Amino acid sequence: MTPVELSRTVLQAVRRAVDEGELRVAVLPERVRVTPPGPGGCGDYATNVALQLARPAGEQAQRVAEILRPRLLGAPGISDVVVTGPGFLNISLARAGSAGLVREILRCGSRYGHGDALRGHTVRLRAVPEVRAVVQAEALGRILRSQGAVVHLDDHDDHDDHDDLDHLDDDHGAVVRPVPAPADPLPLGRDAARWALLYPAPHDRPRIGGEHLVQREGNPLFRVRYAHARTRALLRNAADLGFGPEPGPVAEDRTLVQVLADHPRILAAAAVHRAPDRLARQLVAVADAVLPLFPAVLPLGEEKPSAAHRARLALADAAGTVLAGGLSLLGIDAPDHL
Repeated sequence: MTPVELSRTVLQAVRRAVDEGELRVAVLPERVRVTPPGPGGCGDYATNVALQLARPAGEQAQRVAEILRPRLLGAPGISDVVVTGPGFLNISLARAGSAGLVREILRCGSRYGHGDALRGHTVRLRAVPEVRAVVQAEALGRILRSQGAVVHLDDHDDHDDHDDLDHLDDDHGAVVRPVPAPADPLPLGRDAARWALLYPAPHDRPRIGGEHLVQREGNPLFRVRYAHARTRALLRNAADLGFGPEPGPVAEDRTLVQVLADHPRILAAAAVHRAPDRLARQLVAVADAVLPLFPAVLPLGEEKPSAAHRARLALADAAGTVLAGGLSLLGIDAPDHL
């Protein structure tokens, strides 16, 4: 279930509560905002809709939350709902099997994980005049837009620099000011330079060196791009053998399916917390989870392609799609050949 689908599900629960007379609200919200849980929260997503409805309904927010909770628990795709704090609804999603998840990813393509958690927000980003800040601001702009925000990237000027990423809010500016790069990253080339500046958290000092160019598994960027290229190569090789991807159950998929299912939540968290490094680490997790699948994708020797081969190929295709979409948000190319 995507954040957009979850938002609609919560709104449907509100409407049912009103229709059944348990909640008296004259005007329903046009949409419900869902975000990653804050401090003290749990599950995959949280919403403050009960707090929004409490005053119009003449009820305590916790009472509104308890009215909505059973209606959400009965909705497809939701495994648990917990009420925390003054009335936040914390929602855990049911994990889809590999076939349904793969179909969703391949249907969405590179936009898998995009949502509207920040729709209605207008964000202005100003980067200090330093290469890492500029690269981070550009990546943040793309990540924020993936969650529905309207983003303006401003040139650094004489505005007060009292804002920081932790205080970014609607119609407010924020100065993007990570720990500066200790050296010029441009000799690394465009893609490796961007990765070197985005992979560490903004408060961590980035390393600018040849380790980002080494083509071996100790280099996270290489693992991510290699995993993507291998998924494209498998599709080409399978076509040569006369078969293509077809979503289905895969016995070896548990870790990979979990990581892919978490991608929308992590992308939303990267936007909400203004943390492109979270997306970079997620891509490494996807690459590390898909690499063990590769040897079983193609038939060996005289073996004929089976439903299991087609399902594994579809799962590998989905992982490659997520890797390409994530790298694009970071401003890094995902070559089909490496």
